[in-house]
Amino acid sequence: MSSYSSSHTASSSYSSSKELSENEEPETRNWLDLPRDVTASILLKLGAVEILTSAQHVCTSWRSICKDPVIWRTIDMQNLGDLHIMPDDLEILCRRAVDRSCGQLVDINVEYFGTDDLLKYITDSTSHLRRLRLVYCDDISDEGLCEVAGKLPLLEELDISIGNISKDSLEVIGRNCPHIRSLKFNMEVFRRPHIELDDEAFAIAKTMPELRHLQLFGNKLTNVGLLAILDGCPRLESLDLRQCFNINMEGALGKRCAEQLKDLRRPNDPTDDYPFDATIPDGGSFDEDYPLGISDTDFLSDDDYEYDFYAFSDGSDISDDVGYYFDPDTY
Repeated sequence: MSSYSSSHTASSSYSSSKELSENEEPETRNWLDLPRDVTASILLKLGAVEILTSAQHVCTSWRSICKDPVIWRTIDMQNLGDLHIMPDDLEILCRRAVDRSCGQLVDINVEYFGTDDLLKYITDSTSHLRRLRLVYCDDISDEGLCEVAGKLPLLEELDISIGNISKDSLEVIGRNCPHIRSLKFNMEVFRRPHIELDDEAFAIAKTMPELRHLQLFGNKLTNVGLLAILDGCPRLESLDLRQCFNINMEGALGKRCAEQLKDLRRPNDPTDDYPFDATIPDGGSFDEDYPLGISDTDFLSDDDYEYDFYAFSDGSDISDDVGYYFDPDTY
């Protein structure tokens, strides 16, 4: 066969194959054909808010899966301060999620909302909680956390970031939760290194001897508090002291940390992987931070301050941004 014939035959065959493939209808897959456990795994990645407000309304099959208590062993109430979903609405959704867990809840994350009443509701619903994460939960108090500490005998991980909790809660948690292995107690950072406060460090050292992992981002502890932690938590493996500017890691203390710990984050280490805003306000001198007559202690308590409203940079009130309607009976 000549090269032209071979080439022509191959070209014709390719054209016929191409024409056939173009005429074929694309293969489609039905999400409802997925095994139930696979669908459940996919839905879990959405988070509790999206499941309750969207996913469960897609079809009967998904709604059935969304009511399975297994789905709610872990409840992720992630929220980035969305103004269209008010805190009261989020609390209602969270209670719905807790109800669906039917006592099987082991892990819960609450962000940018939450009250003492909600915390009590959560801990009344389960005795199996192993992980509790409270982020920017300004309405959860020392009293509220102390009240529920006795209901958390199996707690292994506690994350309290940017809240109003003090050493009092840490002490009560430490005494009531002997299985605590991981603690994150993070604060917003202000460049006032002359505020020195070792109370939280002493509470941790005194009541949490089994700690393996500790993050104290932005804490005001000093070398004295750090030494107390190293002595009181002999099993500690990782310690994050980023932006703890009262710590001096030179000399014997730095050497001991290097010898005792497998992973150490120092005060001036990078903060790229820290999940919250780590920007340090730097507008003026340290003296300007303190008006005459106001002490360090005054800055450690804001009980006398009340905020009646929030306003945007353009001067509009937050109440102007309306348009989200929440019907609790739907969930």
